[in-house]
Amino acid sequence: MAKRHRGRAVNGILLLDKPAGVTSNGALQIVKRLYGAAKAGHTGSLDPLATGMLPICFGEATKFSQFLLDADKSYLVTAKLGVVTNTGDADGEVVKQSPVNVDAATITAALMEFVGDIEQIPSMFSAIKHNGQPLYKLARQGIEVERKVRHVTIHRITVLDVRADEVDFEVACTKGTYVRTLVEDLGEKLGCGGHVQALRRLTAGPYPMERMLTLDQLGAIKEQGDFAALDQQLLPLSSSVADWRAVELSDNAAFYLLQGQAVMASDRPREGWVTLYQASDKRFLGVGEILEDGRIAPRRLVAES
Repeated sequence: MAKRHRGRAVNGILLLDKPAGVTSNGALQIVKRLYGAAKAGHTGSLDPLATGMLPICFGEATKFSQFLLDADKSYLVTAKLGVVTNTGDADGEVVKQSPVNVDAATITAALMEFVGDIEQIPSMFSAIKHNGQPLYKLARQGIEVERKVRHVTIHRITVLDVRADEVDFEVACTKGTYVRTLVEDLGEKLGCGGHVQALRRLTAGPYPMERMLTLDQLGAIKEQGDFAALDQQLLPLSSSVADWRAVELSDNAAFYLLQGQAVMASDRPREGWVTLYQASDKRFLGVGEILEDGRIAPRRLVAES
């Protein structure tokens, strides 16, 4: 029997600028094929309507994808006021229309009330699962179920432009924040309803939007330089936790850490998670957690090549 081709062993993180009209998984599969990669995953879905930052983790980087899922995000949003859709965004069906009798100052003031710790009830058209079934699949069957309240934090909202029935703003928030719900709640507060007309993720964790690449750009890079040129676009695994405290280990401590043992290091914080490097060659080893006795326990380690 012929051996099945599993793809290349690619390791690293690509910052994809996801196009509109494509699911996050659809974009992932396109990128995976472009790279001929054996293993890849994305770090947090964007709605088909949305564009922007979608980090793609290849190979060993998938071990650190959870940290990007848990990271803060920021978005550029266009809210359409006076129109309510069943999905909370422009892809849905219009279910209600109302006049917009509020001025720019009122809209801005209402948005500012969401800054800080807030509660949200996720949309029925979200990917949250109920008894193993995504809510959006239930919603398409006309089924509505009770959803748990989510506690999230809005770090910052910056209003960019207010037109008659549209408002452009940037929002920085914690993981799990639903921008559609934020806009729906804004519309309810203003008494006219509203939905997300356009959404673009600008940042995810430590990653700036300037490093994003589109599918067209990736296709052109491959055409010009094949896999070697594509691999040059990847960020190192350590970049996913670049904003964590770094600890350097001696060669001896690094050896035992890679065997799964907790080790000591002289320069370390008193608690929390840290990134780990071998002092002699600055090699990224993975991430660990400070134990009560001061030792560092390995939590996610990079496989030795």
